[in-house]
Amino acid sequence: MSVIHAPGVRESSALFRDISAEDEEQQPAEIESLCMNCYHNGLTRLLLTRVPFFKEIIVSSFTCDSCGWSNTEIQSAGRIQEQGVQYSLSVRNKQDVNREVIKTDYAKVQIPELDFEIPACSQKGALTTIEGIIERTIVGLQQEQSLRRAENESIAAKVDEFIIKLQRLKDGEDQFTFIIDDPSGNSFVENPFAPQKDEALLVTRYKRTPEQDVLLGLESSSASQKQEEKPMPTSEELRDEVLQFPTNCPECNVPAKTNMKLVQIPHFKEVIIMATNCDSCGHRTNEVKSGGAIEPLGTRITLHITDLSDLTRDVLKSETCGISVPELEFELGMGALGGKFTTLEGLLKDIKDLVVDKNPFTLGDSSSSDRREKLEDFGRKIDQILEGHLKAHFILDDPAGNSYLQNVYAPEEDPEMKVEKYERTFEQNEDLGLNDMKTEGYEEKA
Repeated sequence: MSVIHAPGVRESSALFRDISAEDEEQQPAEIESLCMNCYHNGLTRLLLTRVPFFKEIIVSSFTCDSCGWSNTEIQSAGRIQEQGVQYSLSVRNKQDVNREVIKTDYAKVQIPELDFEIPACSQKGALTTIEGIIERTIVGLQQEQSLRRAENESIAAKVDEFIIKLQRLKDGEDQFTFIIDDPSGNSFVENPFAPQKDEALLVTRYKRTPEQDVLLGLESSSASQKQEEKPMPTSEELRDEVLQFPTNCPECNVPAKTNMKLVQIPHFKEVIIMATNCDSCGHRTNEVKSGGAIEPLGTRITLHITDLSDLTRDVLKSETCGISVPELEFELGMGALGGKFTTLEGLLKDIKDLVVDKNPFTLGDSSSSDRREKLEDFGRKIDQILEGHLKAHFILDDPAGNSYLQNVYAPEEDPEMKVEKYERTFEQNEDLGLNDMKTEGYEEKA
């Protein structure tokens, strides 16, 4: 087996450290820069830090001794996710208006009922609520009203009518749909019923378009064209090779290495496994991509967990696969957790980590005691399953048919596992991008 090495990456200490008043090494970097008010030189201070239960941020502060002008700004330095995300919430009352929202710079906000949209990159990222986003819009519209009345009274009157409509939405008097679409995948809308599914909230993860990749700075249009012209290696060429390429650690953002290998899973199919190990903070992660096409039928796998040995079964969860545990009234939509090749025990621990330990809306001073108690109870039930004290049904539902749960009796049937094939719905085909594909009716022209 040969190993292909990419250019080396340097080892470094963590770029983003937890914010702390006692950390003497956490000092801002100072850069002399031009003041845009008086055009003399001022001083910019940059602090790279991590906010607990949120993400990495860059705090920048500029001061000018010549004119006294100052400016402070916060920018997200978080890792761009593999997929974009869209949250669609049916807002029905004042409680829904008070839901917390994490909105990044790249997120687009829409309210279809008012034909209202806040374009991407038009506002800075913020941790706020739906009410806060609407209030910020109202304040922005009211600032220019005196000028509009002087120039065009009819336009000012229409803006007044629109402000009244926004005010009714903010007060919870009218129902509406709140949509936040973020190609970076780093925006969130609170689910107050977690870990249970919120029937009013629809979460859709999607593959970014080339235009969205350019917006995020992931690649230029010319680089995208060159990449398309380069032929992809075949599976035979990749079968005995480990590809290695530089990346950044998702935990501390220090340069690291990712290994990629094509693997044949017995009684299933080929998959691509990617693993990242960080020498700086010790963080390890792995991700799985399907090496084959989307299957003609979806697959639903149900396992009755009756013994601790069931937790050692291998699990391949593709990025299109959803998870549910009826005994816990728990459902995890497709796209969450990404693709994974692990054991059932490891997947349950990842679910607990995602829902309980790293949930930004259920930790910290702003979370309610009832919500914390509900999440802690969910975590205890996960522990009971892991310890063998609670029997449960574990369900993998993959519309693409690319997920797998080990059958320890293979090639015979497993008495505790049920595998069902089903026809996908129109909505599932839409999520997989199949409805717009046309693969028949093409004729070769002479």
